[in-house]
Amino acid sequence: MILTEKYIFFRKRNWRTRIRYLLKITSSSKSMARRRSYRPTVDEVNQWAQSLDKLLSHKYGKAAFRIFLKSEFCEENIEFWTACEEFRTISSLEKLSSRARSIYEEFIQCDAPKEINLDYQTKDAIVQSLCLPSLTCFLLAQKKVFSLMENNSYPRFIHSELYKELCAIARGEGQYLKS
Repeated sequence: MILTEKYIFFRKRNWRTRIRYLLKITSSSKSMARRRSYRPTVDEVNQWAQSLDKLLSHKYGKAAFRIFLKSEFCEENIEFWTACEEFRTISSLEKLSSRARSIYEEFIQCDAPKEINLDYQTKDAIVQSLCLPSLTCFLLAQKKVFSLMENNSYPRFIHSELYKELCAIARGEGQYLKS
């Protein structure tokens, strides 16, 4: 029981530290208005609770969700989703092929360093597409990972202490202001 309480304390402290870094809060004598410009607004933070799309479309929302996923040991999902978003912007066929192989090795292949949870058919389709990769070769896998995040991680994020703290920070009431 005590071990679990310590684990929760350190995990909570860890995301608080990351949120401080994310929001670039310092103890220097910068004006509150200047520090405020680094924080998302109350409206922005509230919009994050409307959908995962809205959360991921906001720079700080995406970063906060990544911090949350890291605290749950499943940050590979957002990293894969982000890699796929960036992949679809590549215009050079040579870069496309190289990046496709890199994404496969990092997230898809068995025992990949950041292996994501995909069914055999999806993995096999990706392997087949690596011979002549297109901008959409990871699209099905990306949709599956998005659905997984949307149905599992995202609801937990919205109900988490981290999200509640972000709401308080946006209102200027966050605990980090007191520490």
